[in-house]
Parts: sequence; C-alpha cells; structure tokens
Amino acid sequence: MAQADIGLIGLAVMGQNLVLNMNDHGFTVAVYNRTVSKVDEFLEGPAKGTNIIGSHTIEDFVNTLKTPRRVMMMVKAGGVVDHFIDQVLPYLEPGDIIIDGGNSLYSDSTRRTKALAEKGIRFLGCGISGGEEGARNGPSIMPGGNPEGWPYVKDIFQSIAAKVDGDACCQWVGQEGAGHYVKMVHNGIEYGDMQLICEAYQLMDEGLGLSVDRMQEVFADWNTGELDSYLIEITANILAVKDEDGDPLVDKILDTAGQKGTGKWTGMDALNLGVPLTLIGEAVFSRCVSALKDERVRASAVLGGSRPRFQGNVDEYIKAVHDALYASKIVSYAQGYMLMREAAKEYGWQLSYGDIALMWRGGCIIRSKFLGDIKTAYTEKPDLENLLLAPFFRDALVKAEAGWRKTAAMAVQSGIPAPAITSALSFFDAYRSARLPANLLQAQRDYFGAHTYERVDRPRGEFFHTDWTGHGGKVSSTNYDV
Repeated sequence: MAQADIGLIGLAVMGQNLVLNMNDHGFTVAVYNRTVSKVDEFLEGPAKGTNIIGSHTIEDFVNTLKTPRRVMMMVKAGGVVDHFIDQVLPYLEPGDIIIDGGNSLYSDSTRRTKALAEKGIRFLGCGISGGEEGARNGPSIMPGGNPEGWPYVKDIFQSIAAKVDGDACCQWVGQEGAGHYVKMVHNGIEYGDMQLICEAYQLMDEGLGLSVDRMQEVFADWNTGELDSYLIEITANILAVKDEDGDPLVDKILDTAGQKGTGKWTGMDALNLGVPLTLIGEAVFSRCVSALKDERVRASAVLGGSRPRFQGNVDEYIKAVHDALYASKIVSYAQGYMLMREAAKEYGWQLSYGDIALMWRGGCIIRSKFLGDIKTAYTEKPDLENLLLAPFFRDALVKAEAGWRKTAAMAVQSGIPAPAITSALSFFDAYRSARLPANLLQAQRDYFGAHTYERVDRPRGEFFHTDWTGHGGKVSSTNYDV
C-alpha cells in the first residue's frame, strides 16, 4: 500500500539531510540509492527510528508513493539525471512529478520539462542552496519547471525551507529552466562574494600587515554591520581556527582553488546574452589563475618585485577596505540581476525579482543582511531598471566611493591583485558615464571591416559607412547585435 508523501533518489549527504528534514516536518519519505547498501546503512544510522521507507529496487520505491507520485532526485548533474529519469518512467503515470534538486544546467531542465510534458509527466528543476547544514535545517529552494507540478510539492518544500521573518525561502520562480537558472546566478554571485572577501583579506594581510588574529577581529566586527552575511561570518570563524602547532590553520592551506562549473556557466550565459557580468567573470578567472600554482611560483622568481606595505592610519585603511567590499558586493548583485532580467526576456520567463531576494535571505550561501534591501527595492518598484538606481543602493555607493577608490589605488600601488574590486569600480564608472569611447571603437570597426556606425546627429537605427582610405568603396558589411 502506498504510504510515502515523496520519494528521494540519491543518498549522498545532501540527499540524506533533505530526507531527514522532510521527516522532521511530518512527511513520510521513501528512499532509494543506486548502491543499495547505502539505503540499509542510512536506515540503520541517521534515519534509525524514523518513518523513512527504504527500497532496494526502483519498482518497489515507486510503489510506495502516493499519487500523484513525487520523485525527487539528488544525483550528479548531467547524464546521471537522465539515467534515473529513464529508470523511473516505466513505473510512473500521467500526472506524476519528477523533481531534479541537483546543480543541473538550466538548459537541461528546459529540455526535460518539455520532453516529459509530452509523456504527461510534470518535471520540476529546483535549485537548492545551503550545503549540508542548509539541507538539514532549512535550505533556500528555487523551484521552476512545469507549473502544474508546483502545487503538489509546495507544502513540502516551503515547510522544509529556511524561514526569515516567517516567510519561506522558497517561492515559485518560473517555467522550464528558470529555477536552475536563478540557482546558477546565485552561485555566480557566490563566486563574486568569496573573491571579494579574499581580496579584502589579502589587502589587509600583505598591504596593511595585519595579523590573522587582527583580521579575525575585523571580519567579526564587519559581520555586525551592513556586511552581515553568512560568508563574512564563516570567514571570521575560519581565521580563528589554529593548527596543532598553534599557528593559524588558514596559513597552512595551499592557495589553489577548485570549482564545479556553475560560476563558469553564469559567465558563459552572460557572454551569450551580452550582459557585462564583469565581477563574476573576474572571480571565475581568479580561481583559474590560482590553479597555476607551480607556474606562479616560477614566475615570482623571474618577475618578482616587492609589495610595499602602506604607511598611515591602519584603521582608516581598514574602513576603506570595508567600503570597497560593500560597494563591490552591491555591483555584483546588480550585475546578477541584470543577467536575470535579460534571461527572462530571452527565454520568456516571468521572474519576480523581489521574491528571488526573499529566497536568498535565508538558508543559502549568499544570505546576507542587504538582501532585505533588495527585496524592498523591487517591492517599491517592480520594474526597477537596475539595482544601482534604487535610492538605498545609490546612496550606499556614493557613501562608499571614496574608500572604494582608496582601496583600488592601494591594491595597484602595492602590486596586490584585486580584480573583483577594481572591475566593480570600473563597471560603476562605465555605467554612470553618459559618454564612452565606443565612438572611436566603431570608427575602427568601420575602417577595417566596413561594419558601419550610428551618428549622434541622426536618429538611432540609421547606419553609416565612411570610405576612410579613399579607396575602400561604399559597400558595408551586414550589421548585427550580440
């Protein structure tokens, strides 16, 4: 007899913790894992004494589910998801629901939504953020896909999601791949936040000569103000941990970073859509540079050079670094929202930008105090053209600008790389410039490739070509927009 409210395939740590979270909220969950021994280990271990139902075959697993059957997958993105969809399909009926909670590429979710709809199956692609702790105690959940499936999982997901001021950090995002797209942008912003924090750390370390203990105090203090966030909090915690010899553990960790691809996906889609996602792009490339550890060590012996420490009032420079970090963080979120707006137009999605900020306020890795201010900005003006133009963020940038520039100058003069902070400042200066040197760029393109240009004294949309050399003729190339 069917008993389970929902079934979950994939008992890695995230899957196990989500199941335990659902169980805690009164839902009966069935579980299956490709390595079936993990099912027994889970039931005899973390799930012992619960109402969780284990199955050793896909058929038994599906047969435990109430109709419409809700099958959730927490497995590796890509072909593994398609494999398990193929495995469960023979046992499902029209109206049943398949949910992919992994880090899937949004275009895969779009493809699956359409293909499964033809079979009468309602597919949901749900981005989930918060790591192991979030999965267990309340993640941020970003559901998208077939809207017909949402009412059947809404209660479960909103029950287990993180709560902020009584609101669940789980709201319907949009059709097809919208849920995984928003999760992808979340991860891109996460890359940016982490890079900004690392640049602030290096500036205080090598530029100001602060000890790890002093930097720990600085980050802990920052977490009580406008930079209050999960990533600032864990940075302070990390800097407080000592190795067995009493030295800071962070100093013993090799300076080469890994990545799983979601930041790269964000940057690639920004390029495809023509959105200047400069800060997140620099964050991804910074990880790539860090991976060149052996080459960097060799280059340091050849290219070397000293990194002079700044003289002067250390507290003033710490405040400047704070302001640079805060202002750059605002730019990072603004660029992320620019990308989501363009994607919504390109893919025909109806995204609620205030609800997205609400979903990110709790449970997820980028949760921070000022997401409430983003929510307010879009509540007050749902058609807000750019986050930088909202009064709160405009005023914050103006207030932080002097410290931002001081920090960028310190980085350049000290030879300390700060690509995210400086690219954010460059974007800020470019975005607020009524005139940029692209007029010369268009002249260059027209000179060597007859690509044409528009004129300031003629209506937009009229294109002109000049025979710059006197023997190029009047023929121009086809004009197109990226």
